[in-house]
Amino acid sequence: MRVMDDLYAFFWTNPSENNSNTYLITGRKNILIDPGHYHLFGRVKDELTRLSLSIQDIDLIILTHGHLDHTEAIKFFYETSVIHTIHKEEWEIIKKGASYHMGLFGPSEMTPHILLQEGDMIVGDKKFYVIHTPGHSPGSVCIYWPERKVLFTGDCVFDQGIGRTDLPGGDGKKLKESIRKISKLDIWYVMPGHGDMIIGSDEVKQNFRQIEEFWFSLI
Repeated sequence: MRVMDDLYAFFWTNPSENNSNTYLITGRKNILIDPGHYHLFGRVKDELTRLSLSIQDIDLIILTHGHLDHTEAIKFFYETSVIHTIHKEEWEIIKKGASYHMGLFGPSEMTPHILLQEGDMIVGDKKFYVIHTPGHSPGSVCIYWPERKVLFTGDCVFDQGIGRTDLPGGDGKKLKESIRKISKLDIWYVMPGHGDMIIGSDEVKQNFRQIEEFWFSLI
């Protein structure tokens, strides 16, 4: 669906399969956030086709973290000129292999071109801010788009929910710290890795309050 002129959301709504939401930002450079599972990528390709785009038109792929339901479809881009990027701490886990992370992280052959760290990120005509948000996994990141007040949260927070912390590298204390950090941003749109987006400053603030009141005592 079209969220704004240069932002499209491909929400995953099939309850019988696990896959991440995928987001497309268009401009001088086209950006795809979290392409999802390999065997479920057909829906993203179809959505791109409706916009008269193909995988060859994507310039940058940002992976919010390394879990397979967000990263596996990177395989489709191996023969293209796309640049893909992930946080440096996440890449260290992926390099250790399936025996370390139980095969839940992306393929080790997906060597990223750029390793993310916290700070400004300028892509074409757009400026973002990378926020390191460990907790769901050690190298999880949120991507903040200040101009549009959009926050892509990966599996850090959802609508009335949070990312699980019982997978390799998960840490409840760090997730709380990460959520408190992003809750201070000026946000109008929360675009999560799963589930519905949240729209409106008051709605976003209320969601953070509900998360802290309910979930923080459980992690």
